[in-house]
Amino acid sequence: MLSSQGRLDGRVALVTGAASGIGHACVRALTEAGAKVHAVDIDADAVQRVAAEHGGWAHTADLADPAAVEELPSEVDVLVNNAGFQHVAALHEFPPEVFARMQQVMVTTPFLLVRKALPHMRERGHGRIVNVSSVHGLRASAYKSAYVTAKHALEGLSKVAALEGAAHGITSNCVNPGYVDTRLVRDQVRDQAEAHGMDESDVISEVLLQRAAVKQLITPEEVADVVRWLSGDQAAHITGTSVPLDGGWTAS
Repeated sequence: MLSSQGRLDGRVALVTGAASGIGHACVRALTEAGAKVHAVDIDADAVQRVAAEHGGWAHTADLADPAAVEELPSEVDVLVNNAGFQHVAALHEFPPEVFARMQQVMVTTPFLLVRKALPHMRERGHGRIVNVSSVHGLRASAYKSAYVTAKHALEGLSKVAALEGAAHGITSNCVNPGYVDTRLVRDQVRDQAEAHGMDESDVISEVLLQRAAVKQLITPEEVADVVRWLSGDQAAHITGTSVPLDGGWTAS
């Protein structure tokens, strides 16, 4: 049961990348807490299903397009910047157009959405910005130059929003998961297992989670629980920070 402080009744939220994985879990968690949710995703059919399932609104948008961002609502009390994607390649082989698209989706779009939502939040004297970052917003890994760059930039944006929003009852924080048990990660595990002739369980513990103390994938629901907590009144003094859900990765 949520305490009264953990309730989000009367609040309106917007979640990007809402059709699956962490984003879908965030829509569910915020809805269960009483919020009405704008679900945003590039996958039209999937985001329609998620919105219908949770009684929210569906928005189909390619977040690499600033014009699509302009069409999204601005009157939101909770903004969850979650959309993103991964591409793995050595720096000297990394496609510049993919690098640029990743920065657009994972840095510029959050900036545009924060900029769009702030006037409403300031008028209400209340707002919650939660940026789904990554352990890679705090640490680096080889072959992930665009992703690491984007997540580090998102951390900086979040801190500036925290400083500017504090006088208006607005908080801004990052949530920093390690490897989350999503379809994309499971596909990576399968591919690594086939490439190296390993069991999938060994790929998880010895490859993906090599630097983590807890050798288990995080569930999307665990990430969404932290997002929901940061969205409530009880988190009014938590701002400008990053919350690692990394199984001890950043402790080592």
